[in-house]
Amino acid sequence: MRLSNGFVIDKEKTFGELKFTAVRDVFLQNEDGTPSTQLKKRIYDLKCSLHGGIIPVSVPPEVPLREFPYNAVVELVNPVADTVSRKTYTGADVDWYVKAEDIILKNKPSQNAGNPQPPTPQGQPKK
Repeated sequence: MRLSNGFVIDKEKTFGELKFTAVRDVFLQNEDGTPSTQLKKRIYDLKCSLHGGIIPVSVPPEVPLREFPYNAVVELVNPVADTVSRKTYTGADVDWYVKAEDIILKNKPSQNAGNPQPPTPQGQPKK
C-alpha cells in the first residue's frame, strides 16, 4: 500500500536545523540482479537538530549532484514524507521515508543587506 501524495512537511517544525553529512547514489538493477549504471536516486544523510539523529532524504536522479561541506546547514525543497507498508502475519510493517525535489544551502544573510547599493544605469535612454 502507498499513499498517493505523501504528507506535506513543515520543515522548521519537523526537522529544525538540517546539516549535511554524506551523499550516496542508488543505482537500478539489471535483469540478472547486477547493478546497472543508471542512477535511480541520490540519498543525502542529514543531521536533524530536533530528532538528534540522521535522516536519509531521497532526491530524484535528474537533480545534479550537490556537494556540500560537512556540517553545512541545508534546506529541503518541497519535502514530503511517504510510507510503504507490507502485510505480515501479525498486521503490517510500515517504513517511512522523506523525499524532496532538491537540497540547497540554507540562505545566509547577504553582507550588503544593511547597506544596499543603488542600481547602476545601463546606458542612455533613447529619444
